[in-house]
Amino acid sequence: MAVSLILLTAYFGETPTSPLHSVQRGVVEVLSPVEHGANTVLAPVRSAASWVSDTLHAKSQVKQLQTRVQQLTAQLAQAKGAQLENQQLSRLVHLDNSIGVQAYHPVTAQVIARDPTLWYQTVEVDKGSDDGVHLHDPVIADRGLVGEVSEVSATASIVSLITDHTVAVTARVTDANGDTGELIPAVGNPNQLVLQYLQPPNPGQIQNGPQAGQLVVTAGFRSNTLESYFPANIPIGWVTQFNEDQLFNDGQITVTPAADLRHFDTVQILTAPQPGIERAQLP
Repeated sequence: MAVSLILLTAYFGETPTSPLHSVQRGVVEVLSPVEHGANTVLAPVRSAASWVSDTLHAKSQVKQLQTRVQQLTAQLAQAKGAQLENQQLSRLVHLDNSIGVQAYHPVTAQVIARDPTLWYQTVEVDKGSDDGVHLHDPVIADRGLVGEVSEVSATASIVSLITDHTVAVTARVTDANGDTGELIPAVGNPNQLVLQYLQPPNPGQIQNGPQAGQLVVTAGFRSNTLESYFPANIPIGWVTQFNEDQLFNDGQITVTPAADLRHFDTVQILTAPQPGIERAQLP
């Protein structure tokens, strides 16, 4: 250290032409080519090291971004699910207000299983006899009637949809005559229903009979062959375009369900139905 201090003192105290400055210049001239060569040789090594560092950093960022994407995807799924559930519940609330559902002691339930077939003829819900659910209780969802309870356990129930061959409903068309009949599934078409046993209108008064687009609701009465468990005026669907000959000859028209029977997740089970005592206008 003493020698270094002496040399530094002497170096800064000498003129540029002094021996120490001359030695420095000589050393620089000798080592400059070596330094240049070393820089050239080590440049790829430095580049490789930088690439490795950048790659590891990028991988770390990718992992963080993937984790963030998963979190956002989960949040989006929850938000979308909540949005769909809110839409369905909003429609149920609207239905509640329009037909006075509270008088029938509704029990809200979630769909927990579906029939795996194309037809989706039954669904399972998470409420049963412990919640006041009974056999044949009407079930509504989305925009209208979807079915009836066909099996009940303590904590769950099976709902047979209105497209199931075991379900039939006495129904009324909201036309000028209030035409009534029995609603059954259409054979071979899971998206259609058939309203049968209608009284054909007089040929001169066809405009007073059922028309395409008219609402079909539950009639709330028993027929000769059908014990009705459905209170009156629950929306079922709309009359579709039909051939007048079908009405005159067979007393039948086709109906499209109001509810989307494949996509509802929330239902209300009417645990205190109050059907009327009228009878359908069977021929």
